[in-house]
Amino acid sequence: MKKLLLTVVLSGASFGVLANGPAGCGLGTAVVFQNANEFHEHVLAATTNGTSGNQTFGMTSGTLGCEAANGPLKKGLAMFLNNNLEPLAVDVAKGQGETLDALANLMEIKAEDKALFNQTLQTNFDKVFASEQVNASTAYQSIVAVMEQDQVLAKYLA
Repeated sequence: MKKLLLTVVLSGASFGVLANGPAGCGLGTAVVFQNANEFHEHVLAATTNGTSGNQTFGMTSGTLGCEAANGPLKKGLAMFLNNNLEPLAVDVAKGQGETLDALANLMEIKAEDKALFNQTLQTNFDKVFASEQVNASTAYQSIVAVMEQDQVLAKYLA
């Protein structure tokens, strides 16, 4: 019975590879079977991607051969905000700091606009961190809303 189940799973994975080309992104594609050229290598890469459960991480962070998604997941911002929300709030309140610099870098804010970025977020601290229930998603949405109001910073949202 186990062999039959394994055959069905591998067959399903192989049809997905045939229909979609290479195995997609993930640990299997980016690390284990990095230079896959043969059909069976793509099947094994797809199986590794599927069973290791790392594609969500790869898509969120833009790693493991995955392109980062647009919106709040763009350029790994979701992961960054999830892991650094408290130190970011402290830096935004001060108008400077390592976490605020890292956010500016992730958002590809040019050096000549970083002071404006820092000042704008500091001035709008109460909008970005409106309550204790702020999470990565609401903080991101508030940062975007604040940046949209400034002609110089709005260009970084495109």
